[in-house]
This record gives sequence, structure tokens and C-alpha cells, in this order.
Amino acid sequence: MTGLQVLLAVAERGSTSAAAEPMSLSQSAVSKQLINLEEAIGGPAFTRTPNGMVSTELGSIYIEHARTAIKAMEDAALKVSRLKPGPRVLRLQVPPIFGDRWLLPRFAQFTEAHPEIEVQFTTFVSKTQTEVPDCMVRFVVKPVEDEEGEYLFGHDVRLVSAPSYWEKLGEPSSLEAASKGVMLEHPQTPFHWPFLAAFHGSPILEARHTMRFGYYTMVIRAALAGQGVALIPHGLIVEELAAGRLVNPAGLGYRSDYGYWFTRPRNLPTSQSMRLFTQWINGEGAMMRD
Repeated sequence: MTGLQVLLAVAERGSTSAAAEPMSLSQSAVSKQLINLEEAIGGPAFTRTPNGMVSTELGSIYIEHARTAIKAMEDAALKVSRLKPGPRVLRLQVPPIFGDRWLLPRFAQFTEAHPEIEVQFTTFVSKTQTEVPDCMVRFVVKPVEDEEGEYLFGHDVRLVSAPSYWEKLGEPSSLEAASKGVMLEHPQTPFHWPFLAAFHGSPILEARHTMRFGYYTMVIRAALAGQGVALIPHGLIVEELAAGRLVNPAGLGYRSDYGYWFTRPRNLPTSQSMRLFTQWINGEGAMMRD
């Protein structure tokens, strides 16, 4: 395994000296590991050029399969570690907007009830990342086939604005009147004016003007700042509506097919930490039912 890790490090960094640091080995130890590996595979894995070490055809074959082998062993080690007693770690992947506006304001309740469980948060998993999250929160219509999960909230979408902006519009109570305002949107979410208009039986009704933002959190901030109206899942703005910082006059909104789901890979064992967290987050989600 050390020889294969050295092979990958040299391929990535282009020299034995550069590969030594991430491997926590000396340059001579890296060179020795590489020589031993080349003897085992029956030929040189690299050729030396002015621009660094370049893999040979033989080396390229072993590099490709070394990545697969090491990833497989790391995955196995991770699965085995989850079966061992000791500190209970739960790796959770969440969308940033969900973590910021819904999960973190409530999370202290879980940590106070279960201080022995360490929850590690991530907002994404790269294609090359070996470690798979124990559980995820996904914004989808339904979980994919290799995951199981429970719906939390999100179908209930409200048209909201700051009270000052609604007053500026003349406090409209109809969709036609609201269409004269500025529509705040994030282009990569499904919350757009045409869906609202179609839901209310006016598919050809268009908003007067649309302002788009690269982050959905900016849509919410712009609405709070009185810059327009926005379509936002009720569960993300419960506190703002309760405090009057956002208003939803006439109950304008619609039901979306999308929602936040708490999901888990079917092939991972269910730990006690997972059971406790699942019970907690589903309980919190139940209070948000549309």
C-alpha cells in the first residue's frame, strides 16, 4: 500500500522530492519505495524529463488501478470504523441555505440532548472524495433509488416581502396587483413567478420586473431589505414571518413538487447515532408540515 501511495504521489507532484512531504517520508525513502514497486511490476513507472517525472505506459496502467485499490481500502476502513465502539461521529451533508436558515438555529437542541455524538458538517461531496456522508439533506422531488429518506418540508412556498415594500405596492391582495412588484429570484431554484401564476390559474400573467441573484440566501436578504417580493419555502422563513419582518398577505403562494428530504445511503449500516439524529430531525420536520 505504501508503494502504491508513493506511486500516486509522484504522479501527482512530478518528483520524488515533492512527493516526500505529503507522504511524511524522506526523499530517499520515497525513491526506495518506488524502486521496490518498479521491481515488483517489472519495469519503470516513470521517465525523467526536464519538466519532471512522466508516467510510462506501464506506470499509467498501475496509477489508474492504484487509485481504485486505495479508494476501495479506504472505503472498507471507513465502514469498519463505523462499527467500532468509541466516539460517535456522524457525517452530514447539507445545502448551505438549509444549514444556515433551518438546521443551525435548532441544532443546539440536539447537541444538548446528545453531547456524546459529534456531527461533522459538509455542504458538498466532490467526485474524487473517498469518504461518503452518513446522511444528507437533499432538495429534490424524491430520494434517488440507492437512498432512503423522509420528507421534511418545502412544498409550501409563499410569496413574501418586507412590510415596507408591500405598503409601497399599495398592499395588493391579488396576484395581478402583486405582479407589478419586483420579483426576486435565484435562477437555479424552481421558485419562479410562472409556477405561481400557473398555480393560480393565470399562466400568461408576467411579473413586471425580475431581479436575479447568484445565491438563494441573497434572495431572502433582498426581500428582508425591501427590494422586492420573493417565493420562499415557508420552513426557511418561519421566524421572519412570526416576527413580522416578512409578510405574506392574502396567503399568496403555491405547492411545489420540490422539498427538503433527509436521506441515507441504503448500503451503510444504521448506527445508534444515526437512529438518534434521524428521530430528532424528523421530529423537527414534523412540526414544519405544510
